[in-house]
Amino acid sequence: MTAVFKRELFAMLHTVTGWLYIAATIALFGLFTYAINFTYGDPLLSNTLGSISYLMLITVPVLTMRTLSEERRSKTDQLLLTSPLPVGRMVLAKYLALAVIHSAAVLIMCVAPLIILGSGGGTGPQNFVSLLGFWLYGMGCLAIGLFVSALSESQVIAAVLTFVFLFLGYLMSSITQLITDTGFLGTAVKALLGSYDLTTPLNTFFDGCVSLTGVIYYVSISALFVFLATQVIQKRRWTVSTKKLSLSAFSAGFTGMAVALAVFVNLAANELPSTISQIDVTAAQLYSLTDTTTAYLGTLDKDVKIYVIGQEASVDTTVKQTLQKYADSSDHIDVEYNDPYANPTFYQQFTSDQISYGSLIVVCGERSKVIDYSSLFESEIDYDTYQSTVTGYDGEGQIDSAIQYVTSETLPALYALEGHGETALSGNFSAAVEKANATLTTISLLTTDIPEDAQAVIVNGPTSDLSSDDADKLISYLNGGGTLLVTLNYEAGQLPNLGKVLAEFEVTQLPGLVFENDQSMFYQQQYYLLPTVEYSDYTKSISNQRVFLPLSQGLGHADASETVTYTSILTTSDSAVAKADLNNVTTTEFVEGDTRGPLDVALAATKTVSDKTATLLAFGGFQMFTDSADEVVSGANLTLFTDTLATLSSDGESPAAIVVPAKAYDTSRVTMDAMAALLWGALLLAVIPLACLAAGVLIWYRRRKS
Repeated sequence: MTAVFKRELFAMLHTVTGWLYIAATIALFGLFTYAINFTYGDPLLSNTLGSISYLMLITVPVLTMRTLSEERRSKTDQLLLTSPLPVGRMVLAKYLALAVIHSAAVLIMCVAPLIILGSGGGTGPQNFVSLLGFWLYGMGCLAIGLFVSALSESQVIAAVLTFVFLFLGYLMSSITQLITDTGFLGTAVKALLGSYDLTTPLNTFFDGCVSLTGVIYYVSISALFVFLATQVIQKRRWTVSTKKLSLSAFSAGFTGMAVALAVFVNLAANELPSTISQIDVTAAQLYSLTDTTTAYLGTLDKDVKIYVIGQEASVDTTVKQTLQKYADSSDHIDVEYNDPYANPTFYQQFTSDQISYGSLIVVCGERSKVIDYSSLFESEIDYDTYQSTVTGYDGEGQIDSAIQYVTSETLPALYALEGHGETALSGNFSAAVEKANATLTTISLLTTDIPEDAQAVIVNGPTSDLSSDDADKLISYLNGGGTLLVTLNYEAGQLPNLGKVLAEFEVTQLPGLVFENDQSMFYQQQYYLLPTVEYSDYTKSISNQRVFLPLSQGLGHADASETVTYTSILTTSDSAVAKADLNNVTTTEFVEGDTRGPLDVALAATKTVSDKTATLLAFGGFQMFTDSADEVVSGANLTLFTDTLATLSSDGESPAAIVVPAKAYDTSRVTMDAMAALLWGALLLAVIPLACLAAGVLIWYRRRKS
């Protein structure tokens, strides 16, 4: 076997064929890498590899066409067929020689992720996984080409047939989408054709998942076609008397068993839960469920049906894999795909509105909620070019919200005070309230009392003081077991009536503004705080992150209280100071009249009144709950807000609402100047391919002269 392997490998390296395969693969890869990754700055190689995957339709036939057909044409196969070496080992040796050539090309391509990583693109693992998928895809294509090469002694016919076989596999995902999978026949035909879909498993790797199912598929395809090539040669090797078992029956029987085994192995692999069959290597963990969702699904005790409006093969891969994770994580969740072309009115039993392809309908009993496909992704518009770019994936957050909506008996009601210059929640923070299935209603205490269904009241950065009557209404609400969230606005100064409400919890509003003197705990300016995140129920999701708190006041409280319990949420360093007289600040160091750190800039306080628990959540600066502040710390502020919101929206009887923020795509672009891009592009596009071609031509010429 080793002798055949060496002979075949040397044959490809002593002619231009093997070198041409490597050169062509690297050259086209280099062209797209230069254009997409080095020049445009895309950090993902999956887009480049997806653009060149069709190259296999051309290069594989050229590489494999002579492997067995040339042996047959020149009659040198007689020497192999009459040798004691088993046919299976001979074919395997030739396949391994082809694999070495393909692997050499992919190994050279591994330079690109290192270049991207060194130029600011932080997607190294994901890029290497994409290359792994491309390598496996190529190995499957080589096995198909080897099999076709055994069918004919004409290299041209072998090359053309290999192209046809690969072209069908390349297009099979599109072909199966044209088939309606209703009824047994349609489902069976679609499943049969789908078993020869060469690109769908590849896309899983391109999306950033190490797919055990994909690995098994390509390995089984490779093994099956190597076996089929063996059977073709075996039929020519042996002659059997007509009185004995015919060779055709022997070959057909073994072929049928091999196909059945390959089908069985892949069916079994497809039944593996996604928690086992996939490893998510994306930076944002796009295809994994957060611990918050996993814990919630563990408590789910109602059956939920998720209908997907679309064919399974054509639904977005990210959405499809997310839904598979939900189904694998809970026995109470079932996912069903509905072809809108076969049943165009299906969705109308749940909504009268028109919904887009790929949308989801979450149903539990009589309740349902539609998640439009557009809401599963976040996007930004470049107003210079008016092009929209997808920046994040919100599938998990939207599905969690819908499941909680259809399984909840009541929905949380939140009320935001107005009339004192409060700032309304907007952007992602407003969306977080919606995802918690909470109703956020503005109320003026001048004209109404706090409604009885209020689970929390929000006072967000008022610029003027409450009236005495407003304060009394809030105190009465709190004494009845209410929850209050207050954010301060330093420009408003001291607000006595709001202070009276805080005093119910022995909390005081320190005058002035907090300045941080520890350089590691502020951002650009000393009043742009990066406070210490203290561990609590409100911060357990961001215990290892930093939050951004600009323009904050300090919060004082009693050192010890028999009636009130305090929980620090955010604190400054001991070198921080609260400056009371902002008009005469000459130094950020402590002077007489300042308050020394460490200071609480966010805290929670609870007290029991007549067997009811009142809760105060106070934050020193309202601007931390804005999108602009949240962007500084990559979403940590929003996570803090959503964890806080979950507590606010809990009624004490049902589980607290969970709000999973959207997962931002890795936007770390490749930052490479034009000269560096040109040099690296030239290396992959010209230098390495030309060197390979030159080596092939030189070896061929020297061999011919000798």
